[in-house]
Amino acid sequence: MAMSDLKNIIQHPGIIEKVEEGKVYVNILAQSACSTCHSKGMCSISEMENKIVEITRDDDAEYKTGDDVTVFMKKSLGQKAVFYGYLCPFLIMLVSLILMLAITDNEGLSALVALGLLVPYYFILHKMKDRLSKTFEFKIRK
Repeated sequence: MAMSDLKNIIQHPGIIEKVEEGKVYVNILAQSACSTCHSKGMCSISEMENKIVEITRDDDAEYKTGDDVTVFMKKSLGQKAVFYGYLCPFLIMLVSLILMLAITDNEGLSALVALGLLVPYYFILHKMKDRLSKTFEFKIRK
């Protein structure tokens, strides 16, 4: 992989959990920025979490459970995921809260409507998960 390509990808080390026909499940350790801090033992906000990532196999490499691998995807896809997961719901809540406050002048009702609009949003995201999984494609390398 060329050096210019490395600037455009997000990569994480992982360990293969399970291998199936056409799919590999990799356990990656997601770390927040502060998890590498020397004071993380004293701090309650440091965050490390194991995540299982499903990767569609498109190569002929032989993968076995327990193999160390690198999981990567394009950085632009990471930014798109942040938009769908965080920014878009925030904007839905903010706009609906402001509109409802202007219309009803009732803070409680406005807050409930703003939160309630997230239910159909996440329901639609859930229904589109097959389509989105093709967009947010992870790759694997030994």
